[in-house]
Amino acid sequence: MSDTNSAKNSVPKGRILVTGGAGFVGQHALLRLPQALPLNDAKGDAINILDQAALRHYFATQLPGAVLHLAGQSFVPESFRDPEATYAANFTGTLRLLEALAEGGFTGRFVYVSSGDAYGLVGPQDLPIREALPLRPRNPYAVSKAAAEALCFQWSQTGPFEVMVARPFNHIGAGQSPSFAISDFARQIAEIEAGKRPAMLSVGNIDATRDFTDVGDVIDAYALLLRLGHNSEIYNICSGVERSVRSLLDRLLELTGVKADIVIDPLRSRPSEQARVWGSHEKLSQHTGWKPGVPLDESLLSLYSYWKEKIEQ
Repeated sequence: MSDTNSAKNSVPKGRILVTGGAGFVGQHALLRLPQALPLNDAKGDAINILDQAALRHYFATQLPGAVLHLAGQSFVPESFRDPEATYAANFTGTLRLLEALAEGGFTGRFVYVSSGDAYGLVGPQDLPIREALPLRPRNPYAVSKAAAEALCFQWSQTGPFEVMVARPFNHIGAGQSPSFAISDFARQIAEIEAGKRPAMLSVGNIDATRDFTDVGDVIDAYALLLRLGHNSEIYNICSGVERSVRSLLDRLLELTGVKADIVIDPLRSRPSEQARVWGSHEKLSQHTGWKPGVPLDESLLSLYSYWKEKIEQ
């Protein structure tokens, strides 16, 4: 049984497996983790976490030294369209991965990437959000993450290796899908500048507030958790700053010099959307020394440059 209070102050030994390595965050992790954890390589093989036989075969032949578990279904509207598939990917897939690792003899550290969305309904009196706040998820995606968190806690108590949970809040960076608001704004602005769309930006509820962090800072937090996180603990990964979505859109327009009218599209608003989000990373900082370091303007320009280059291809 794992020690619930232990923290290893050492670099993981052996290759770091990144599940979901083909995704937005996964691609950044594969590039950045070897820099953040010297002497370690990061690998993102395309393994199906729902295929138990394939997982067993994989870990019988190549057991990692640590695991960053990113794979899953992460798009909230899709979770409403197909809740069952979302639960399967995010809960059952995590269970099968944990089981296969244990059967293969894994003794490293496992970081499960959940989501700040798991907090769900949060009143203004509970801001900034801290890890002890009870979860009240409001969409199938958040429910699946909350369930997988409970699963990971159980494994941290009864399993043969250490398990930690990360709750990242909104993060942005080059390569992010336009399914996410800030990336979509950057794409639309790049298209306007290239003359490929009228000077009108279609947006949803831009007066909601969120807590945005650069994807590079998020990866650095994962790396520190693999080294210094405490078994069974949950960690917010966030900037600690509340910003309206409108303010990021306005800043993107300022940075790029693009002039455009903003058009509200009601279809872009999500059901059960939380009006305000602002988190505290105090626990993560206390346990690992992490703090956000990438300026917001740098994150926005990186995202815009990505879309500008993609559109010009």
